[in-house]
Amino acid sequence: NRRAVEQEVSDANEQLSEAVVCNQAVTAAKRKFEQEMTTLNADLDEMTHEAQMAEERAQKAMIDAARLADELRMEQETAMLYERDRKLLEAQVKDIVTRCDEAETNALKGGKKAISKMETRIRELESEMDAETRRYGDAQKNMRKSERHVKELIYQQEEDKKNHERMQAMVDQMQSKIKSYKKQIEEAEEIAALNLAKFRQVQSNVCVAMERADISEQSAARLKARARSSSIGPA
Repeated sequence: NRRAVEQEVSDANEQLSEAVVCNQAVTAAKRKFEQEMTTLNADLDEMTHEAQMAEERAQKAMIDAARLADELRMEQETAMLYERDRKLLEAQVKDIVTRCDEAETNALKGGKKAISKMETRIRELESEMDAETRRYGDAQKNMRKSERHVKELIYQQEEDKKNHERMQAMVDQMQSKIKSYKKQIEEAEEIAALNLAKFRQVQSNVCVAMERADISEQSAARLKARARSSSIGPA
């Protein structure tokens, strides 16, 4: 009877050891999952911040593109005004040249003074036309420069949008991975709870076995005492 109890105690101790080892493994796995989840949360926060910054840059690029588009429109309007003034001056020059030719034809009647006055006016108009031509050229250069800047901003806006979409996809992937780790942690906690229940059951069985062993030892001691008393009595 004692040997059976000892065997039962040994089996209970073995089960207890297995439960402790299993519980330690589950606790280590849970700790690892929690560490990985902390790292993933930090990465998620960083990527979310970068995605917000990319979106802010895209919005700023859109505002700059709209502003430059307005500036480009104003430059185009200015260039059109310069072109209109240049054509008007060309017409005036042609008119003056015609009048000059007429003046030369009537030189004998009008005299050299009128011709000199006309030539002076022609030079003034030619000078004004050259100035308008230079301003028109400058306006064309500024307009081409603004067009290049607008194209660059549009390209940068598209790149920021692509980066934002990539960052959002990574954020979604990280969130899915975090949900998976949370589920694994919950499963590990359930396993740990089951192992703890088994451990408590085994511990209870060990206590019962120890009590039974003590009772058996006490019974055996009483039987031995009675046997000794019986053997001593007849003598």
